[in-house]
Amino acid sequence: MQDHPSGANKLIDTKPHRSLFERLTALISPEPENRAELLEILHEAHERNLIDADALSMIEGVFQVSDLSARDIMVPRSQMDAIDITKPIEEWMPLVLETAHSRFPAIDGDRDKVVGILLAKDLLRYYAEESFEVRDMLRPAVFIPESKQLNVLLRDFRANRNHMAIVVDEYGGVAGLITIEDVLEQIVGDIEDEYDFDEEEDNILPVRDGARGLRWRVKALTEIEQFNETLGTQFSDEDVDTIGGLVANHLGRVPRKGDIFDIDGLRFEVLRADARQVHVLLVEKLPEQDAQATS
Repeated sequence: MQDHPSGANKLIDTKPHRSLFERLTALISPEPENRAELLEILHEAHERNLIDADALSMIEGVFQVSDLSARDIMVPRSQMDAIDITKPIEEWMPLVLETAHSRFPAIDGDRDKVVGILLAKDLLRYYAEESFEVRDMLRPAVFIPESKQLNVLLRDFRANRNHMAIVVDEYGGVAGLITIEDVLEQIVGDIEDEYDFDEEEDNILPVRDGARGLRWRVKALTEIEQFNETLGTQFSDEDVDTIGGLVANHLGRVPRKGDIFDIDGLRFEVLRADARQVHVLLVEKLPEQDAQATS
């Protein structure tokens, strides 16, 4: 039996079912050394129709989940649909019926005093039983810090079979809430049901940063007219209708998460995007001298 020269074994393909092209590619193609290079390869694969836009979008979503924390996607405290168990059921039952959520944070007179989670289905007992005590129906609330990474949170949701967590700030006050659906939407895109609806007032939310002042979290589908009214800008809506279309036109491509660019005195940062479109932007006004430099 003939011996192979030293080092020849390294050239022997242990997977004979692969084509010659695949084997040659494996020998000469460099492996990606970081996430950016991997994503670049995936985008090239999409352009060559090797993977579709939905698959690319979900892969990017998986990466985004590991980069984001609870504070990035939580429902802010001011927008939480909570029930106050110190009030009669008749006072907050219309909220339950109107919003049609499956679960609600239960507070004890103050939004910083979340005492549990009420499942809407448990309210059926209110109509079936003569005596009904809301406190007895509450499930334990899970509290997490604003800095908790979404990939870790998703793992905890699955392990504990929990669907909602209350987000608290560094002082222990309630900052907002987050659900497993919020996390999954970062991967698969918006999960809409028959109760979802768009609220125009939620398209642009002010975000106050102690170091940088006031900024705005803007949905990409916000109409340019509304954006102009809120921020006092004068962007034209002749060519595009939405702020997402405006930034895509400015870049000449689909914006990617992490892109930062300036347009007419405003700095835009892409917070959420997939292979097809941008979803959420962070916008701030530049100081006057910087704004003049970008004009």
